[in-house]
Order: sequence, then structure tokens, then C-alpha cells
Amino acid sequence: MGSFFRIAAVLLAAFVLAGCEVSKETRTAEEIQAAAYVHGGQPSLTLYTMVSNDTGAGAHTSLLINASQRVVWDPAGSFRAESIVASGDVVYGMTPQMVDLYTRFHARETYHVIIQELPVSAEIAEMALRKAMSNGAVPQATCALSTSAILRSLPGFEGIPSTYYPNKLYEAFRAYGPTERELFEYDADDKTKVLAEYNEQLVAQQRAARAAAN
Repeated sequence: MGSFFRIAAVLLAAFVLAGCEVSKETRTAEEIQAAAYVHGGQPSLTLYTMVSNDTGAGAHTSLLINASQRVVWDPAGSFRAESIVASGDVVYGMTPQMVDLYTRFHARETYHVIIQELPVSAEIAEMALRKAMSNGAVPQATCALSTSAILRSLPGFEGIPSTYYPNKLYEAFRAYGPTERELFEYDADDKTKVLAEYNEQLVAQQRAARAAAN
């Protein structure tokens, strides 16, 4: 009976977290280096939790890491396009424009985003960056599990639980005293059109820049 309930719990977690999608995209070292964005300022970890407006259930978890460069650990995420440099489940080049696009991509009529930003030491931020970069892509429905694994491996964050549930990770991270805000938007549920339009604009800009350089 115990085994039955454990299996049922895993299946329930997979159902609840169906918003996490598998990504196996890879980029060359040259592409990743070219996309790198250094934000500067206070090193930090920013936990994103995407929450259903209807049920309050967590749908996706990701982690913005501001270290020697700023990236987002977007496990099995759907924020992917030709102009977005992602390798494994790390999205590079998180400029202010990209961060704004990323959060607004997830906030819509059916979901809102909880944003928890926590200042950390440069050493901790860099450790998180390296762990995310070396992790590789993760399976569907393990966004919170993989993010909690990265966090709990950092010195001082050993109390973070291993969990499949975004809301449980959000509550655990809250104990560390991050600043917190919520983003609500009420446009259409399908955000792929917004991402496609942004991609077309950025690809055109990149082609123009290459043509001018030649």
C-alpha cells in the first residue's frame, strides 16, 4: 500500500507540474560566450514561481542567477526561440529587456508570477551559476525538484527541501528573507505569439548588425 501511494504522489506531481516542458537545446561555446551579459551590482538569486490564478497551484519554477554573468535556470521551460541562446536548461543573455520579457511571458490571464529576489555573496552566486551550467536539461515535471537541488547544494541553503512542488519551494525560499513581488497580467493565455514577434525583431536586428559589420 505504501508503494501505491508513493507512485500516486509522483504521478500527481507530474500532473500538477505539466507546465514544465522538456528542452534539449544546445549551443556552441562561441554562441554562449557571445550572448553573455554582465549585469553587475549585487550578486543575487531570484526565484520565480508561476502560480495558477484559478487554483493557486504552482505550475513552474525557475531561478535567475546574477553572478559573473546573468542567466536564468529555466528547467524544462518553454522560453525558447531562435534569438534566445539556451543550452541545456540555462538561458543566457538575461539583459533587463530579456528579464522583463521572461516574466511577462509567464504572466497571463491564467497564471501570475511570484518574484523573490535574495542578495547573496559573489561566491554563492558563482557557485549557483556553475551548478546550473553543468546540470544539463531535466525531464518534464522536475522544474522545482531540480531547482531545489541546486539551491540546497549551496552553503547556507541546506535547509531547502527536495520537492516536486513549486509552492513548497517558494515557501521554503521565503524563510531566507528575499524581497517579494507578484506580477499579474491579463492578456491572452497563448504567449507564443509575443515570443515569436520578439524573435523576429531580434533576428532582423542581428542580421542587420552582421551585414553592417561586413
